[in-house]
Amino acid sequence: MSTALAEQPRKSERQPQTSYSDLGEAAVSAISAELNQLLADAFALYVKTKNFHWHMTGRHFRDYHLLLDEHADQVFAMTDDIAERVRKLGGTTLHSISDISRHQRLKDNNQHSVSAKDMLEELLDDNQQLTRFFRSTHETCDKHNDVATASLIEVWIDQTERRTWFLSEIVRELP
Repeated sequence: MSTALAEQPRKSERQPQTSYSDLGEAAVSAISAELNQLLADAFALYVKTKNFHWHMTGRHFRDYHLLLDEHADQVFAMTDDIAERVRKLGGTTLHSISDISRHQRLKDNNQHSVSAKDMLEELLDDNQQLTRFFRSTHETCDKHNDVATASLIEVWIDQTERRTWFLSEIVRELP
């Protein structure tokens, strides 16, 4: 047996792997931190979208109710991808609702009664803000040559811009 092989620790003796990527500690730390903020924002937007979906009223109830359900499903779907990307990089992701609240930048809406127009305008603003957050994180990925995360973010930007487009067209026509 070669000396190099004899000196390697057995599988059970090895130190836990801290990164599954070759990006380096600084990159993993910076990108994971920003992805955790995006994850918190996605959860906040998901809950707000579902809240507005549940409490929608008015003449266009059915259309808005179904649209917001579709939007919420799309936002929720990205949460697992974001969290798993953090883990693939070797980072730690959010653990709880309180952890989400510490990292989120999008504001909650706890009002009892919100008009349909105000709901849609608020979701429009939140989606526009989320796009800006995605672009900022994309810049961090570019800085660290993390093309895999950047690629995922590009898809999320496209999805978010589509939601923004739909909401913009609806809000534009509301009195």
